[in-house]
Amino acid sequence: MKTRILAAVALLPVLLVFVLVLPAWGTAAVFAAASALAAYELLYATGLVKRVRLVAYAMIMAALVNFWCLGQDPNLAMLGLFVYFSLLLTEMLLAHTKLRFEKICLCLAAGVLVPYLLGALVRIRAMYPGMDHSQTTLGKYWILVSFLIAFVSDSAAYFVGRALGKHRLAPVISPNKTVEGALGGVVCTVAALALYALILDRACGFTVNYLYTLVYGILGSAAGILGDLSFSVIKRQAGIKDYGKLIPGHGGILDRFDSMLMIAPLVELLLRTLPLGVWTAGVG
Repeated sequence: MKTRILAAVALLPVLLVFVLVLPAWGTAAVFAAASALAAYELLYATGLVKRVRLVAYAMIMAALVNFWCLGQDPNLAMLGLFVYFSLLLTEMLLAHTKLRFEKICLCLAAGVLVPYLLGALVRIRAMYPGMDHSQTTLGKYWILVSFLIAFVSDSAAYFVGRALGKHRLAPVISPNKTVEGALGGVVCTVAALALYALILDRACGFTVNYLYTLVYGILGSAAGILGDLSFSVIKRQAGIKDYGKLIPGHGGILDRFDSMLMIAPLVELLLRTLPLGVWTAGVG
């Protein structure tokens, strides 16, 4: 537990610098690397797909998807998807009956679906393209919403669960998670988002809707639990404890960002349909 906390304390500021200081393409580069590693973890580290060429194709595709999330050229993204799928089908034909279609579907999930979901952070960071310089910074404020939900919900659920947890949430999949912990995560997430909304309102030139913090907090925490438990099931089916050893005390990219894969696209959708705030002052 000590290693887990120290790693989070050391890495979280670095990650925030990446997403807040770097331009949108820099954020895309960071998550392109993360997505490539996630593709490797989901395919090779689990043993689900051991063919080196397929894993390499998936890693390259996963990285490219994050750059395409900047939305500059949809035709290039379509071409990339066509080439990637063609390569996978060609590998299946060359292998005759030795490469099953299920493996191709796994490569599509690792190379396209997972990075597209994680790429929601890139799309949020790049919100309001084509406007003046001051408005292109808005993505910096919104990307923090996803991180707040993910990290506050997870941390609060852990500590509340240890202190008050009595009823197991998913005893077979993740025996340490409790219903009390999950509810504590929701409450703390709503409180954290309300505080963040207050900061946006009073110090950053936004007019915010505080009621929406309740929606973001409840739905975001639920989405995080879904992502966490789902990728835990994959680990159980593959017979592994962690996806990797990249982050001390946390495991691999998928161990740390499993909940974010569901939270980030949900936040992106909510920001587009139920915006948490409207920028009303010139903040550069």
